[in-house]
Amino acid sequence: MSETLTRLEATIAQRLTASPETSYVAKLHAKGLAKIAQKLGEEATETVIAALAGDEKELVGEAADLLFHLMVLLAEKGVALEQVLAELDRREGLSGLAEKAARTE
Repeated sequence: MSETLTRLEATIAQRLTASPETSYVAKLHAKGLAKIAQKLGEEATETVIAALAGDEKELVGEAADLLFHLMVLLAEKGVALEQVLAELDRREGLSGLAEKAARTE
């Protein structure tokens, strides 16, 4: 896992217990899972819009926001990023179509 993601995951975990008045992560955590999920959805939409608009700088920024909010959601649910990466490793080399078909069986 990249050092950046490792540091970010540790920072998010630490800030979940901070005061909502001093930490954006703690503020989201205090509002609950539904709010975190809503923010993730908003960031996903903004990422799609930036991709379609063709502005690379904006896309990079929105993609960073999306990844950050995904990591907050994972932390809220107690899922380590390493688990997600392990699932990607498991899927490596599989046809995307075959993998998707296997999930619906």
